[in-house]
Amino acid sequence: MQDAQDSKGDARRPDRREFLTGLAGASVAAMGFPTVADAGSRQANERIGIGFIGVGGRGTALFHDLLQRKRDGANIEILAVCDVWDRRTQDRVRETQGRARGYRDYRELLAQPGVDAVVIATPDHWHSKQTIDAMRAGKDVYCEKPLTLYWQQAKDVAKASKDTGRILQCGAGSGSDGNWWTAREIVKAGGLGPLVWSQGGAFRNDPGGDWNWGIQPCKPGVDLDWDLWLGHKFGLAPKRPYDPERYSRFRKYWDYSGGLATDLLYHVYAHLAIALDHALPYRVTANGGQPVHNLKNDNREVPTLFTMQVDYPDQSTCLMVGTQECEDGIPDMIRGQKAVLTPGGPGLVIRPQRPFLAEMLEMANTLECFKGAELRTHKDGDKTVLDEILVKPRYSYDHMGNWLECIRSRRQPTMNAELAYKVMVPIGLSVLAYRQSKTVYFDPVRETIVDRNPLG
Repeated sequence: MQDAQDSKGDARRPDRREFLTGLAGASVAAMGFPTVADAGSRQANERIGIGFIGVGGRGTALFHDLLQRKRDGANIEILAVCDVWDRRTQDRVRETQGRARGYRDYRELLAQPGVDAVVIATPDHWHSKQTIDAMRAGKDVYCEKPLTLYWQQAKDVAKASKDTGRILQCGAGSGSDGNWWTAREIVKAGGLGPLVWSQGGAFRNDPGGDWNWGIQPCKPGVDLDWDLWLGHKFGLAPKRPYDPERYSRFRKYWDYSGGLATDLLYHVYAHLAIALDHALPYRVTANGGQPVHNLKNDNREVPTLFTMQVDYPDQSTCLMVGTQECEDGIPDMIRGQKAVLTPGGPGLVIRPQRPFLAEMLEMANTLECFKGAELRTHKDGDKTVLDEILVKPRYSYDHMGNWLECIRSRRQPTMNAELAYKVMVPIGLSVLAYRQSKTVYFDPVRETIVDRNPLG
């Protein structure tokens, strides 16, 4: 299999030394992540054998990440590489000096002895099947975002992770941003007051059309297994003749991608959901279009402008916007009745609302979530007025290193299967809402789509 040509994304690795010294695992333990009941735990110095399923642009970036970690002393070994395009497999195997075996069919990779864990970086329509198959084969999984193409698949992945006891990390790197885990503590402690609304987005401007990557020089039937890439025999996508545009630029087509929602907004919602305590919605709406590239015969199905609104049972809401045709956007922000939270450099900025200045000053001096924060104030006569609360992040995670550490400790990683599923619900529902031009209602207790507002 192969992922997109896009080498951008969430290859964030703040400090590899954090993993090597075990700090990443320790900080996750401090957050109270449960230990997975599983017989697969291993000693800290035991080697982890890794296989790669999909080594296109994103998969190759992750491949090089792990190669560098090995050079830096991590006790890991890349033992297997799989891609439906032979050239990619051969190139990556060569980089391991022949220590890895190469495959076209990922099921053969899963059967290779010594492979403890797999990295999946294939097109979105393959994520659920390959992840579940890998976990059932006894492998821990790092699956690139989105967790799946459709929300129901994510629910199945979360169940499979629980049933098999396998560790899963979804590759939404912002899920390991310590700012948002710190924000979670502030929100849960009531440091913003009741939540009102949140916002975030992803903003690009590519005049040539985002995702119009170069057409790959592969030869279907010779060095490329096009039918396996489609996955039509597994019911993953419709069968069709080879289309170099669909193969090389798959994110433009609904059969293999959810467009802006699954590719870019999944990242954004991942960290907002952490701060919002991963609440499931009861209503999702979406709108958008192609204001620029529909005029250029771009041949894409997905919109280049996408907006979604997620409504929660507590009556708060989250607005997200994605565009590939304008770089100016809206900042990440969580608005409460008493204060507003935004990221601000290495930390968070909390600005009190005018009617609650006195109360917020008292909270800033008494709540545990604000302990050690810098208070910026000014004098109004004899009165001290609070302007801002500056909170430094209390947690620091290395996303890939966190996964490796959790493979050893059997603790749940930062963007584990259950959390990644809860991120996927509104993302998947937004695509459904857009494509069907309707409001989608969701019962957060039964965790299923319903015909009417479940809140009455």
